[in-house]
Amino acid sequence: MDLAAIQSGLDTIWVVLTAAMILLMEGGFALLEAGFVRQKNAVSIIMKVFVDIAFGALIFFFFGFGLMYGKDFYGLIGTTGFIMGGDLSHIQLTITHDTYWLFQCAFVIAVISIVSGAVAERINFHAYILFTVAMTGFIYPIAGHWVWSAGGWLGGLGMIDFAGSATIHALGGFAALAAAILIGPRIGKFSESGAANIVPPSNLPLASVGAFILWFGWFGFNSGSTLSATNGSIGHIAVTTMLAAASGGATCILFTMIRYRKADPPMVINGSLAGLVGITAGCAFVSDLAAILIGAVCGIAMVFATEFLESRRIDDPVGAFAVHGVSGSLGALAVGLFAQPELTEGIGQGYSGLLYGGGFQLLGVQALGLVVIIIWGFSMTWIAFKLINKMVPIRVSRDEELVGLDVGIHGVPAYSQEHDFIELKQLKNR
Repeated sequence: MDLAAIQSGLDTIWVVLTAAMILLMEGGFALLEAGFVRQKNAVSIIMKVFVDIAFGALIFFFFGFGLMYGKDFYGLIGTTGFIMGGDLSHIQLTITHDTYWLFQCAFVIAVISIVSGAVAERINFHAYILFTVAMTGFIYPIAGHWVWSAGGWLGGLGMIDFAGSATIHALGGFAALAAAILIGPRIGKFSESGAANIVPPSNLPLASVGAFILWFGWFGFNSGSTLSATNGSIGHIAVTTMLAAASGGATCILFTMIRYRKADPPMVINGSLAGLVGITAGCAFVSDLAAILIGAVCGIAMVFATEFLESRRIDDPVGAFAVHGVSGSLGALAVGLFAQPELTEGIGQGYSGLLYGGGFQLLGVQALGLVVIIIWGFSMTWIAFKLINKMVPIRVSRDEELVGLDVGIHGVPAYSQEHDFIELKQLKNR
């Protein structure tokens, strides 16, 4: 067996394993969101995650992958690779196209899961399926083509987004914001005066386990994006990932102790996730100390973003926009500040961040790409939900929301409590 075959075999094993780690993050999303929402809506969370995986994978196979990584058409869209057919010779990797599809499929499933949390407890299940088709088959693949494909126009300008702070998280976060605005807040979330009422999470230990699973999967998310088992930067990527997450969590512990006079558990959970989101773009290109700073800034920004949404009467039950939209944006811009030339040489650019003598070139490209992706994600989500609402209501009925989506939509409670189940069924049938 020659060295090329050995290299290909090792890279294939690495990519498949890291793709599996990313897919395991869906279990993290399920537990995190189920723990943050009320008990009567836990099953609806699980069902939406199954929609993400099942419909997301199929739609990405039939349409999304071709639009994202097919033969380029003027830097805007892919034209081959639908159902994994046609000319894909421009994808020059040591792994097969099937292996590459699997890894990218794990990414697209993560994108739609971001939106899931922002519309929890009140979205119509049929409408969610339709939006999943739109996101995985069109909205995300087009943005991904611009940044990551051979010939994409943002990538051609020099935008760096190693594992997707902008392309995945900012896109998903601003899509989540558009969805949350359109669908409106949960019943009782805000008083008539506009003050936010506390909606207690059903199970914070469950949410924390979900966060730990996401943290674990993020090593596959970031390190796996090397697409090579022998890439010398894997260890550095893993370290920056760990430090940013730890910094985000630690900062939120201290910051909430100062701001609220107690360490706020949901904020701390989301603080660690914010650090992970923030480091995703530059995990291979920034120093360890920069990773710590990025995590800290993202953690604090997440707190302020959460408060801002509530002040605007926008209901985001799990903090999807604050964690992904805000931290993803900061992470993309951070590359323009902290990228080190000796680390970016491996991607054929050798760009330097502003603080390393590179001037505003890279920062400007990052800002341009970020703005384009934000506008695309927000506007296309807004249009998609408007169109879906003409076919099916995007929000459940008042009675279904009050009963809970578990019984009201899916016909079964999350926990077997016969007396409560009978009561809910009777209320529904009135």
